Amino acid sequence: MAERLRVDAVELEGFMKLLDGSVASLKGLRTALADATVDGLGTDDLDKACEDFQADWKYGAEQIGEQTEDLSKIIEQNKDAFMEVEAALYKAMQKPGKTKDDVVEVPE
Repeated sequence: MAERLRVDAVELEGFMKLLDGSVASLKGLRTALADATVDGLGTDDLDKACEDFQADWKYGAEQIGEQTEDLSKIIEQNKDAFMEVEAALYKAMQKPGKTKDDVVEVPE
């Protein structure tokens, strides 16, 4: 079972940086869309459709950005918690224990 539980802190850091880069990219996209105008693209129907699309895309991009930021924070918290547990386990394993019927008792 231990072979299946592996956490690579370096990989998690890289993933969090990738998520943070995605958030920055989405913010840049939202800024570009905010400055874009749709007037005069063609017919009134086309202008309206572009305006509606811009409003929908802005909302969607904001939601994706917020959720990506939240995911990055959650991953960081989980990584930190895992590292704490790993350090505590390592420390506990360094203390000598008493054996009784092939069972190791780890002192608290």
